[in-house]
This record gives sequence, structure tokens and C-alpha cells, in this order.
Amino acid sequence: MRLLRLIVAVATLLLLTPLPAQASPSVQYTNPIAAQRADPHIFRHTDGYYYFTATVPEYDRIVLRRATTIQGLATAAETVIWRKHSSGEMGAHIWAPEIHFINGRWYVYFAAGRADDVWRIRMYVLESTAANPLTGTWTERGRISTPWDTFSLDASTFVNNGTRYLIWAQSEPGISTNSNLYIARMGSNPWQITGATTRLTIPTLAWETRGYKVAEGPSVIQRNGRLFMTYSASATDANYCLGLLTASASADPLNAASWTKSANPVFVSNAATSQYGPGHNSFTVSEDGQSDLLVYHDRSYQNISGDPLNDPNRRTRVQKIYWRSDGTPDFGIPVPDGATPVRIMSGNLAIRHWEYRARLEANVTPLADSQFRQVTGLTGSGTVSLESTNFPGYYLRHRNHEAWVERNDNTALFRSDATFHRRTGLTGSGVSYESVNFPGYYLRHRSGLIWVEQNDGTTAFHGSATFTLE
Repeated sequence: MRLLRLIVAVATLLLLTPLPAQASPSVQYTNPIAAQRADPHIFRHTDGYYYFTATVPEYDRIVLRRATTIQGLATAAETVIWRKHSSGEMGAHIWAPEIHFINGRWYVYFAAGRADDVWRIRMYVLESTAANPLTGTWTERGRISTPWDTFSLDASTFVNNGTRYLIWAQSEPGISTNSNLYIARMGSNPWQITGATTRLTIPTLAWETRGYKVAEGPSVIQRNGRLFMTYSASATDANYCLGLLTASASADPLNAASWTKSANPVFVSNAATSQYGPGHNSFTVSEDGQSDLLVYHDRSYQNISGDPLNDPNRRTRVQKIYWRSDGTPDFGIPVPDGATPVRIMSGNLAIRHWEYRARLEANVTPLADSQFRQVTGLTGSGTVSLESTNFPGYYLRHRNHEAWVERNDNTALFRSDATFHRRTGLTGSGVSYESVNFPGYYLRHRSGLIWVEQNDGTTAFHGSATFTLE
């Protein structure tokens, strides 16, 4: 009986103990991916290519490019696959295209107004049977019909438990909002819905109603037995941000009660990193298939003259999504332009700054405290410096053998203290960082804190001075 109680106690402890955050190798991209490209959608196909489409500032055409890497999309040739009509339907405001591969064919969902009524926005679909959608012929499959003939846009699609669904934003008669989120099953054709339409959420919270009462741009990522639906809220200026709905993957997604809205936005403007109005996202995966990526647009400045829709400078960006120990996504903050950051890990513990002292910790909140950009060393090429993500201009440096995150004061001493040789990990794998001005001294963890200390050749030191990049 005592043994049985012990087994039950251990099993209960295992069930109640949070799992470590899901680690995956670091990714390296340089933002922005594309200038003047809003509402970005990147689709990774089985042919080895990433396909990228987005809204152009002229709102008059649908463009497509492809590359075998995400960074390659930045310089890939762009093809116009369709242009707006000269009159009537689909004659204005060509917005938010998404490309999907369904049942062996390519489909592009997009929104469009009429040439004679530009704000009569509805959802439309193009189809191509070509292997390469950049060179193939596209057929107009017409409008997606919904229960109301009203302002509607941002169609997207996902499959859960073998059933394909359409999600979109629409203005519903009798509700005084600009747009709400809806879901329905797809019919036998990917441009038709069937059965009941469910309203998932109405923008009512303060961060959803700044400037306009908006919920739009839904996109789904499925992980850890759950469906996570991001959406964009508020006006398309610096107030634009991402919200989140969550449902169990085993629940009925057509039941509004299956979804829980997060009380606060999950991705917002950040003045420190000069990123404003992040939103209208999609999801893709890294080239090795191990990291989930957030694809979104924002601007590099806060103040806009006139209507934000007439400002052409929303640009496409990507960054890694991290997963908390409870299985939920942590989007962090919009990272600075340039190289995307990494986390420097020892097991499931990350180097972070806490009141500027560097320490090792699990489940870091906020995430950005544990993100560093590996940049060219402050003393010159061939070395690296580790710049804080949420405190640009602050670097990991040693002082009295202690590691701190401090502002670069441009002195020779600071530059040397904040510069390292990136070495193969002292254990034979991973990475180690050797001080430039103290050769043989390495970043290492001890008693939960980060130090720069001399390699004493012991197995223990090698282990504490070896990290993985996530």
C-alpha cells in the first residue's frame, strides 16, 4: 500500500509539474523582409519553396514571389498574377491576399471593392492548377457568399480534425462595429462555405476599439492540442495590435463557447525597438521545420500624416515564436530591425537581464529580457557582441568578472568588455563566448548568475560555459 501511494504521488507530481518550454534551434533573419508590403502571407509548400504575397500600396494588383528560404524572399523576383478590373466588381481596394494549396490546386483569397463604390469590400477567390503559381493561369472563382451582403474581408482557412474551415472579418447588421470575426465550414469548393456561420468575437475591449472598432485578419496556428487564432484590432496606425482566441483542438470550433479571448493584446507597438502598429499576421515555419514564425507588418515610425491607409510604408517582417511551459505562444515584442535575436540557453534556462545583472532563469517574463542580437563585435569584425532586444544600445558586458547588460558608453573599455569570440562549445557542441580582453575567460553560469571567469579545464566549468542558441 505504501508503494502504491508513492507511485500515485510521483505520478501526480509529474502531471502537475510544468513541462519545460519547447526548445528549438535559433533562426537568423534580417528584417524587414519586404518594404511597402502589408498584410503579408507566407506559405511553405511541399515543393521546397516559400510563397509570399501581400497588399501593395497602390491596392491595384496581386503579387507573388517565391524562394527556398525566407530571407531569399527579400530579393526574389516579384510577379503580378492578377490585376484589378477596370470597372465594376473587383475594381478597387485589392487587399490582403492569402495563398493556399488545397486539393492539388492553388487558391488566393483576397478582398476587393467596386470601381464605382470602393468601400463596398467583399471577399473573392482565384484558382490555378499550375505547379508553379507564378507562371500559371489564374481563374476567377468569384465572390465568397456569407449570410450578409456587407463589408467583409481577410478570408483565411485552416483544417482541424479533417474538416476545413473559413475564417474572416465582417460587418454584421445590427452590431455597431467595423468588423467582427466569423467562422464556417468550407463547402466542396474552397470558395464556398456551408452550414451555420458562427460569430467568434466582437471588438469591445479598449485595445480593440482605438480609432475604430475592429477585429480582422484572423490566422490560426495549431500546437499542443489547441487552436490559437490571432487577429488584428483597432485602427491601422500605431494602435494596431494582435489579439488572441484559444480553443481546444478537440472542441467544436463552430461553437463560440469553445473559444476564449485573451484579456490583453499579445503583440503591440514598441517605442524602444521603433516598431509601430504590428498586425495582420500569418504563420509559417523555419527552413528546418523546427521553429514557428510570426509573419506580420508594421511601420518604423509612430506619427502618420493623414489616413494611415494612404501611408505606403507598412513592411513585412518575421520573427520566431516561443512556446511557454504551459503550451501557449509567447510572441514577445516586435524586435528591432536588422538581425533577429536569439536566446542563450543552458538546458531550459535562459540568460536574461534582471535590474541589469545577467542571470540564468526558466520561463522568463517578459520574453525580451532573454533575447539578444548577435551583432558584429564592438571591437571589430571576427568577434561578436550581444545586444539586448528590449534595450537597444545595451550590451552584455563583464565588469569585475560579473556579467551585466549596460548601455554602450563608446569607451574603449566598454567595447572590449562587451566583445567576445564565439567558439565551439567547450563541451564539444553548442557555443561558448570567450572574452576578447581576457583571453581564456568565458561567459559561464554559477549560482544562478552569469560571470566571465577563467577556464580551469574542468568538466564542470566546460558545462557551465557551454550554451545552445534558441
